[in-house]
Amino acid sequence: MNIYQNLVAGNESLALVGLGYVGMPIALAFAKKGLRVIGFDLNKAKIDLYKSGKDPTLEVGDEAIRQTTVRFTADETELRNAKFIIVAVPTPVNTDHTPDLTPVIGASEIVGRNLLPGSIVVYESTVYPGCTEDVCIPILEKQSGLRCGVDFKVGYSPERINPGDKVHRLENIHKIVSGIDADSLAEIKAVYDLVIEVGTHPVSNLRTAEAVKVVENSQRDINIAFMNELAMVFDRMDIDTNEVVDGMNTKWNALGFRPGLVGGHCIGVDPYYFTHEAEKLGYHSQIILNGRIVNDGMGTFIADAAIRKMIEAGQAPKFSKVVVLGLTFKENCPDVRNSKVADILSHLAKFGIAPIVVDPWADPAVAEKEYGVKLADFSDAQNADCVIVAVAHKEFRELGLPGILKMLGGAKGKVLIDVKSLYGVNELKASDVLWWRL
Repeated sequence: MNIYQNLVAGNESLALVGLGYVGMPIALAFAKKGLRVIGFDLNKAKIDLYKSGKDPTLEVGDEAIRQTTVRFTADETELRNAKFIIVAVPTPVNTDHTPDLTPVIGASEIVGRNLLPGSIVVYESTVYPGCTEDVCIPILEKQSGLRCGVDFKVGYSPERINPGDKVHRLENIHKIVSGIDADSLAEIKAVYDLVIEVGTHPVSNLRTAEAVKVVENSQRDINIAFMNELAMVFDRMDIDTNEVVDGMNTKWNALGFRPGLVGGHCIGVDPYYFTHEAEKLGYHSQIILNGRIVNDGMGTFIADAAIRKMIEAGQAPKFSKVVVLGLTFKENCPDVRNSKVADILSHLAKFGIAPIVVDPWADPAVAEKEYGVKLADFSDAQNADCVIVAVAHKEFRELGLPGILKMLGGAKGKVLIDVKSLYGVNELKASDVLWWRL
């Protein structure tokens, strides 16, 4: 096909379909290498932001957006100018935890309608093993009237970007690549090798590449679930979980996992994609789904701990001023998708508690649309009766325990719920605050 040579020579264009936390860094990376890049997204408002030099994801920064040569567009016909197309749209789950393939199906229809003979389409969206071949390729063929393997080729290269992580970036994370045949794999590998400084790792087929993604996140999910289960047991035993983990980590083969909320668009979702396909084949997960049950229940566990402590402090929780610090699914990241902090809020609401939520990273409009949460300012969080530190944003870390105690208006009769274990046990014991940490 010689697409790689044509891209490098500037004779062909590369296109990104989906310009979120995954697609935008990839688009900019290829543009930095001198390639002609088309950045497409259905969200015209998002495209307008990019055109104005704004980065709503905070992944690459406004300056990088302003300087890039990426051609941003919401016009799908622009994809007809590209021969190498990367699909990087989200793949969430439905309320019943079954895969929601609506975004990837829609993207496949768009790409198919504008697909040129001799093109390569690479999917990065997380899907279950077999989805690219069984769902996406038939759509491409139907919409384009072309035959996969003859008129165009398809690959799969799972995204591994960690939102908000400024150390592990696209360029220094090994990338899995696959293709429907040897020729397509060679082309795909050569193209990605342009931007992946540490190199790519080719695998034999699309299903294997799809499995790599869902399994690596399922593994993390299971390990965190184990730590969360320990935290729930240790809470009953009056043992500090983090002290146990610190001691365990002195051994060379300890894995270093800690308890916490498991949300976001990867770890909290991918296991369901894997178990869904396994169940279709007659296998019912013994471990993965139980890990999901544990992790999905942590919001309720934390909310119950807060209520218990408020009662212990002599408060009437329904009339207490409760402040929750953080709404995003992880620290120093504006992404609120599948945030398990929302589970804390939902469970508190069952007891008539309406917390004040502060998050300097989250978009207020998105927070209200996704969860019905109206974000407040730090000024609204003063004189609280209970503070729940749910996300370890740098702004919250910088407050330190003195800043939290000031927010509580003193410590006596007040409650601190330290979900992220930001404060030392001795430090907490030295204060008069009634505290609990995961």
